[in-house]
Amino acid sequence: MARVLNLHVPAPLLALAALDAVILYVSITIGLLVSYSSITSIFHNDFDVLTKEFIFISINLLMMFSMGLYQRQYLTSTFDLLSRITVALGLAFVVLTILFYLLPFTRIWISALAPSMVLAAIGGIASRALFLRLAVLSSFKHRILVLGTGRQAERIEQIDNDSLTNRFFCVGFVEMGRSSGMVAPSKVLPSSDLIGLCERTKADVIVLALDERRGVLPIESLLSLRLKGVRVLDISSFLEQETGRLEIESMRPSWLALSDTGPKGRIERAIKRGFDIVVALALLIGALPVTIPTVIAIFAEDRGPIFYRQERVGLGGRQFKLLKFRSMQVDAERDGIARWAALNDPRVTIVGNVIRKLRIDEIPQVYNVLRGEMSFVGPRPERLSIVNQLAQDIPFYQYRHSVKPGITGWAQINYPYGASVQDAIEKLKYDLYYIKNYSLFLDLVILAQTLRVVLWPQGAR
Repeated sequence: MARVLNLHVPAPLLALAALDAVILYVSITIGLLVSYSSITSIFHNDFDVLTKEFIFISINLLMMFSMGLYQRQYLTSTFDLLSRITVALGLAFVVLTILFYLLPFTRIWISALAPSMVLAAIGGIASRALFLRLAVLSSFKHRILVLGTGRQAERIEQIDNDSLTNRFFCVGFVEMGRSSGMVAPSKVLPSSDLIGLCERTKADVIVLALDERRGVLPIESLLSLRLKGVRVLDISSFLEQETGRLEIESMRPSWLALSDTGPKGRIERAIKRGFDIVVALALLIGALPVTIPTVIAIFAEDRGPIFYRQERVGLGGRQFKLLKFRSMQVDAERDGIARWAALNDPRVTIVGNVIRKLRIDEIPQVYNVLRGEMSFVGPRPERLSIVNQLAQDIPFYQYRHSVKPGITGWAQINYPYGASVQDAIEKLKYDLYYIKNYSLFLDLVILAQTLRVVLWPQGAR
């Protein structure tokens, strides 16, 4: 597991991205050679050729990343893989075409671009077929030894059972102290010699998953193993790295007091604010071809209001009026009771059903971003009545208000639309991960991945 600009990134996926870069370089090189470039200009670092190759590789990698082609769960289905490769390279072709029009010196003629795209598609499919073959092999995963066999250890066993999407291979569990024995007995290893056990199993990570640590933690053995290069992780840190979320069931209150979370200092907050303003202004202008027909369609359907304003809870628990395109009937909550949208909700209008699935109803929130009430990226804001209910049922829920709410967020790109307390718990795990690991780079990652969620809606309602 590598850490890139405060974000946990699996090393195999970094290797896949590097392989894609090589494939794209070979593809554009062949494309240029069969079209109009000479061998001399390509292999003697001609600046014009290098510029075109760099742009081709960068745009394609960005689109492939946006479509989820570096996430294992989207590579297991052949149809899903082919469709995502097609859409990613199709979008890259469109972006490149626009760029060639705006910046003629970057232009790659179609006689070179077309064969390069075909080769890139073939190479992208082949690299992922190879990746999936290697991903299930334990020799390509880090090997973990888990101390504990109780409730927390069971969580690791559940993830380990999914050999295709997990990022580790569990060599076994060690029973220590009074344990409830919730993992399979066949996976429990003797604990008399922890150092020798690590050497025999070739474990390179030890995970502390003890439900009760007092008096049972083998400190001296752990220190000796740490000096030998074996990593020792608390279960909260381990699951954070492996799942991209914080498991609130294993979190301790001290995390809130000791974690260095969210945008730090005036400069970082100013950068995030400046980024929000620039992107908001660009989106308002770029979205006009979409927003103008939406306004006409909403009014034409029932002659009702175009916009919908609703009180939501923002930074520090302060309320503000969230602005959206109206997607429900005018009297959708005539009784005044706040409720989540249900699947196939009868209150949603015909136009509303379309703009919800395409996330067009969220565009007016750009106004809230310009006002400083929201950011582009952050936890989704909820209504006060729902917040009060969830804060009673879910530990750490109020902590999501330590940053500005967002139009999109880490939870939105990793978890489908939620309409229950259990869904709120799962989304909170992702929100807390975002707060703890905030960086401008993570914001850019989320914005890029939002394109995937729009094209492949995860339960939009």
